[in-house]
Amino acid sequence: MSQTDNDRHEIRRLIENWALWRDAGDWDRFATVWHPRDGRMSATWFQGSATDFIKASREGFENGVSILHFLGGHTADIVGDRAVAQTKMTINQRASVDGVEVDVVCTGRFYDFLSRHEGGWTLVRRQPIYEKDRLDVVDPAASLRLDPELLQRFPTGYRHLGYLQTKAGFTVKDGLPGLTGTAVEHLYGEGKQWLAEA
Repeated sequence: MSQTDNDRHEIRRLIENWALWRDAGDWDRFATVWHPRDGRMSATWFQGSATDFIKASREGFENGVSILHFLGGHTADIVGDRAVAQTKMTINQRASVDGVEVDVVCTGRFYDFLSRHEGGWTLVRRQPIYEKDRLDVVDPAASLRLDPELLQRFPTGYRHLGYLQTKAGFTVKDGLPGLTGTAVEHLYGEGKQWLAEA
């Protein structure tokens, strides 16, 4: 394989390892996917360093927070020792809302800034793009009435995920990138700049 093909393969493997090791609670190996100094994570419920994200994820995992990820199609643009990757994904969270157990499924993309560090690819920044979501009660016989005012606080791409996480006690960030709009266009611009500075 060419060097570019090798790079694409390694980046894809890194992103798959992120999902597998995080969801399995394999925190030591999960830490290896991040750039050791510059790794940063942005999500609905967290914005900060990779180190702090690992700590918060571990605490949630140990306290029964159920957030799982599934990956789909993938592409990567590579320039020298930098890359921008996009990977289709779903975020699945189960929790109780007003005493009713529910599942929220959010569909979107992981938009990743990567760099080569000591010969291997590392994740410098991850910013999910939230395209659409839905909420379902786990027990079909149960009923749940959502607070429309709270629901409307969040963009359409993660409206139900934001609702569930707020009810679960998380502080949810507004204005994150969706399928279209100013936030995602700004993110694409940052990706182009990241590659241009390679």
